[in-house]
Amino acid sequence: MSILKVNELRPQSGSNVTIQSGYTLRLGSKNLDSSSVMPSPSGQNGKILVSNGSSRNWEDHGAVSMSVWTSSGTWSRPSGVKRILVRIAGAGGAGSGVGEAGGAGGYAEEIIDVTGVSSISVTVGQPGSWGGTYYSGGAANGNSSSFGNYLSASGGNGANRNYQHCGGLPGVGSGGQLNLYGGGGSGHEYYSGYPGGGSFFGGAGATGYPRGGHYAYNHQYRAAQGSGGSPGYHTSRRGARGMQGIICVWNFR
Repeated sequence: MSILKVNELRPQSGSNVTIQSGYTLRLGSKNLDSSSVMPSPSGQNGKILVSNGSSRNWEDHGAVSMSVWTSSGTWSRPSGVKRILVRIAGAGGAGSGVGEAGGAGGYAEEIIDVTGVSSISVTVGQPGSWGGTYYSGGAANGNSSSFGNYLSASGGNGANRNYQHCGGLPGVGSGGQLNLYGGGGSGHEYYSGYPGGGSFFGGAGATGYPRGGHYAYNHQYRAAQGSGGSPGYHTSRRGARGMQGIICVWNFR
């Protein structure tokens, strides 16, 4: 076998050196061909080189978009998305009077491989229809949230729904890789008591004294999704409703 020792290879004309068909240029034990040379990075800012086992391509990576639902709908897979991170909370239970507060909705979280999935039904739990009540009344329970058949989170119970003069028990997540209870509601206090149970996404609304009127009820929407309803002052002030659930989806390539 002949040995050719050179410092440079240059074409006789033009700008390309062509290896004749049927011959291979080798570097050590490796063939130098289109499968062993990295694709040009020109115009691929922010992308990573990904192999599918037979070829390599520049692709987007990480979270490319986010979707949030506070009412029911449908998640549709964006082009190129292969996995999603889903966070879900059920609705909170409502509050009553004399410090009796609602429990927060549960929480669940999961990373899902959505390769081959086109859409998934989204159900967001809403608070019970009659909301908060006056002292000793059974306040409305929150309803469950779910993301298809993958994971769900039950709603929190309203004040006095588990036992009289007691705060509502919280909901809990299920089906996720992480499943948590929400915060429980406070029980009977002579006056206003403590706010409703806090959810994974934040705390409940404010409580108040008589000069604020139906303070908890009037400001019941100033609370985090999934939190329990705060109680009304003493016997003459109405408790707040619980907050609706929420579903957040991060789309990853």
